[in-house]
Amino acid sequence: MRPDTPAENVDHASEAARLERTAELYPEDAEALLLRAAAHRELAGDRPAATALYDRLLVSGTGLDHPALVRALKASNLWEYGHEAEARAIIDGIRTASPRDPAPWVIVAESLESHDELEQAHETFTQAVRLLLTGVTEPPRATHPLLFGRHRVRRMLGAVHDEWDALADSVHTLPITLDELHDPKRVWSLGSENPAELEAEITRLRAELGAYRQALSRPFPVAILHWPADELAELTEAYPTLAREYSSYEEHLATTEAALRELASSGTPNLGVVTGTVPSYEAFAASEGTAPGDATLLPQYATTLAARGRAVAWPPERGAACWCGSGRAYGECHGA
Repeated sequence: MRPDTPAENVDHASEAARLERTAELYPEDAEALLLRAAAHRELAGDRPAATALYDRLLVSGTGLDHPALVRALKASNLWEYGHEAEARAIIDGIRTASPRDPAPWVIVAESLESHDELEQAHETFTQAVRLLLTGVTEPPRATHPLLFGRHRVRRMLGAVHDEWDALADSVHTLPITLDELHDPKRVWSLGSENPAELEAEITRLRAELGAYRQALSRPFPVAILHWPADELAELTEAYPTLAREYSSYEEHLATTEAALRELASSGTPNLGVVTGTVPSYEAFAASEGTAPGDATLLPQYATTLAARGRAVAWPPERGAACWCGSGRAYGECHGA
């Protein structure tokens, strides 16, 4: 949920204000937009304003997609400007609630770690790993930070490897091993007075940081627009001119998959699928001052949905559900 743009290139206060205005225009996306706005407020140094945005979401009265994530971000932010007791209370609440989403676990465990609460961080990482990965043969990508964070904290504590550390090693893909990456001596070497040691360690860190940034970089994807069957029927009934774009639902699905594969074969990175709804499309058309029946508006609508964080990465991870909404695994559906 943190912005990807380097701090020196962004007026974070202005960007936060822009995102807050956008959230007013698109209330269905308010959660994602206000979380990004809160992150910019934190980067601007206005942590009380960030807390106000988290509270705005939590007391909004509308169902949040990720309430535990909002609370975790609030706790992390509170601790950074002196509200340790409140932050700890929220973290305890999250651990008790045991959410199935890895993200809030990562945030609260790393918050504990960053404040030198290594034992508590280790307990939190371990609780999350056992909850989410017991009996799982291939950990989903979203759970990798839990395994890596737990490995890192255990190295700092001097604990011997266990089965979860071995699993972390198995999903780690960077050239440098986790044991070396998380070696406390590497951190201590940064305090050395030997220029050669410092230079060597800085070079290693730069190389790792470059690989890490590349792995985490997620620019807005090239998005293909997908309509569920009922939405497509409503769309073409309300705007018959669009029926020429979508002759049938089955052809729409086949065309979408074919377009994604063609883009992939041409080397286009970061592909995604966005799912449209008629009310959202009509609101977008009104904001653009264009009639919804204008087919040229469809690609712009897809791009806007992607920019608002609504894209789902394509192809889905192995074993994940197909993008079409059939409920079947992608490999048994359009990925077959």
